[in-house]
Amino acid sequence: MSGHNKWSTIKQKKGKNDAARAKVFTKIGRELAVAVRDGGSGDPSVNSKLRDCIAKAKANNVPNDNIERIIKKASGDGDTNNYEAITYEGYGAGGIAVIVETLTDNRNRTAADMRHYFDKFGGNMGTPGCVSFMFSQKGVLVIEREECDKDEDAVMEEALEAGATDLEADDDVYTIYTEANDFSAVNEDLTAKGYTFVSAEVEMVPSTYTKVDDEETVTKLQKLMDMLEDNDDVQNVWHNWEME
Repeated sequence: MSGHNKWSTIKQKKGKNDAARAKVFTKIGRELAVAVRDGGSGDPSVNSKLRDCIAKAKANNVPNDNIERIIKKASGDGDTNNYEAITYEGYGAGGIAVIVETLTDNRNRTAADMRHYFDKFGGNMGTPGCVSFMFSQKGVLVIEREECDKDEDAVMEEALEAGATDLEADDDVYTIYTEANDFSAVNEDLTAKGYTFVSAEVEMVPSTYTKVDDEETVTKLQKLMDMLEDNDDVQNVWHNWEME
């Protein structure tokens, strides 16, 4: 994975306006509530999916009070029973592989929306498995270098001691990778050592990235990503586009 690519994505998200950030909070809130429902507990010590969602929420600056309130509500009489997780796969313009993870209370509406977005911006939605074979599920923790007082060797040593599998460094960020099942333990270990993360979640990481130079194709891809991210049903969008 290109750290530069990851930082480009994070900067885009950090630069969004207040309304867009509020939408991100809402989506993460839904993800937290569904994690409580599916994991059968509001206790992150016994619900690994919830634990991972909390790490993602904190990296996105969701206030602790919000997190606790959502978990408490979902543990009681939450409103998540109608939501189901559906994943869509396809190709964007230029043959870019795209995976879209959704939580929806109306699968017909969501499927129609996803197909419309892919078609409108020069891509096509495929069948399950058509692109996911190009991705692997990994834990990804991203540290902004200017916010870190340790050098690359020290970060590498502590990440590997915590159980990480790899670290990539570029001018802007350290990107730490873990096995999906080890994500929570590595996150907790490094957090206890004083690290803070600008992104922390289990992701679908592509085996290779594709660079797009054609300006028209870049425009179509960016519009597709924006439309997907803006859809209330969409939780995560993964792709192998090497963004600048």
